[in-house]
Amino acid sequence: MQFDYVHPADQLLLIMERIYKHGMTTTSGGNLSIKDDNGDIWITPAGVDKGSLSRRDMVCVKADGRVQGIHKPSSEFPFHRLIYCTRPDLNAIVHAHPPALVSFSIVRRIPDTRLLPNERKICGRVGMAPYALPGSEQLGENIAAVFAEGINTVMLENHGVVVGGKDLFEAFRIFETLDFCARLEIEARRIGKPVLLTDEDYDTVRNKGMVALDSYTPISCPVAEREARQEMCGFIRRAYLQGLFTSTQGTFSQRLDQDNFLITPYGKDRNYLTPEDLVRIEGGRSEAGKTPSKSVLLHQAIYKQQPHVESIIIAHPPNIMAFAVTDMDFDSRTIPESYILLRGTPKLRFDAVYNEPEETAAVFVKTTPIAIVKNNCVMVTGQGLLNTFDRLEVAEYSAKSILASRALGDIVHIDDGRIRDLEVAFKLE
Repeated sequence: MQFDYVHPADQLLLIMERIYKHGMTTTSGGNLSIKDDNGDIWITPAGVDKGSLSRRDMVCVKADGRVQGIHKPSSEFPFHRLIYCTRPDLNAIVHAHPPALVSFSIVRRIPDTRLLPNERKICGRVGMAPYALPGSEQLGENIAAVFAEGINTVMLENHGVVVGGKDLFEAFRIFETLDFCARLEIEARRIGKPVLLTDEDYDTVRNKGMVALDSYTPISCPVAEREARQEMCGFIRRAYLQGLFTSTQGTFSQRLDQDNFLITPYGKDRNYLTPEDLVRIEGGRSEAGKTPSKSVLLHQAIYKQQPHVESIIIAHPPNIMAFAVTDMDFDSRTIPESYILLRGTPKLRFDAVYNEPEETAAVFVKTTPIAIVKNNCVMVTGQGLLNTFDRLEVAEYSAKSILASRALGDIVHIDDGRIRDLEVAFKLE
């Protein structure tokens, strides 16, 4: 999607729909705005149900103060205006009250963005603004003062969060990522103390930048590949809608034949991927004009070493990732479905996906379809798109059940005898 050609009112509608449908704001909470090149500010309306907005509900506050639209602008327009005055480089603002970020705001803490490798870079430095009455000039001054320090992401005491960006989609990605960090930290603290990445870990990530593959121009797109592209986009969309992917994270690939495969592109919003966005890798070369996921060499190594693997997902769902960022091991012996699909679920070192792609690929034999990488991701393999996606869902749902069980009592795992019965009955190798 070419967002530069989308009208401001439509942009506001698209992003508010995403925020509301993902449970990151309420019917009456939150507001978004866009500053146009001519100084006009487009903003969501006051007192209109966030679940039933239309583009004609959006309000334009002209540079001279005139209001155009059928509604009044959001009651928190004053702080939007003050932020734009303070930071002329910002062109969009997202403000909302997702439960996880509200949890941090009411204990007056900032979520830690050092649990996974990319979040700190996406979110940047996060500040905290003192409490003030909603809609008041004082609140606007408090928020603008933090933005004046060059900070683009500001937690509000006992309120929520405000994020600015060069455009609305950048502001949303930062907002979504910070909310993910908050949810991950909350879930991790249910089972242990979160382990933070070190400077050496970040050096490892920096030293493994974009992968430079030779490129080629495909001469055709066979029907089977077209079908695979369409099906992949459907599963990627499902993964995003279910919170298994975020807009910036989550990699899906599908083998086409031998070592040739399709993979998600780098840097594109997972919610809007289309079949033509996917990148074909053939003979170690990348489809011309496209940038594949940074993990492309790892996918390639798995397909070369493991002929039984037809599809791979790398993801970061918050419940299973709670085990990745703590010292707790994930045990799938909770219900039969979990053990049948997930098996042993080893935990790999953080740098395994960067420095040891061949050794990491060797892990995914038939008896080990899934692995957790410390402070990084969960990797899932399968015999096809549906089987792999099913495993990812089961991993996240199983982890969620384990985390919830902490409030109820000690887990009773399926014993070894019954595990053997499952292995025989379902012909598990």
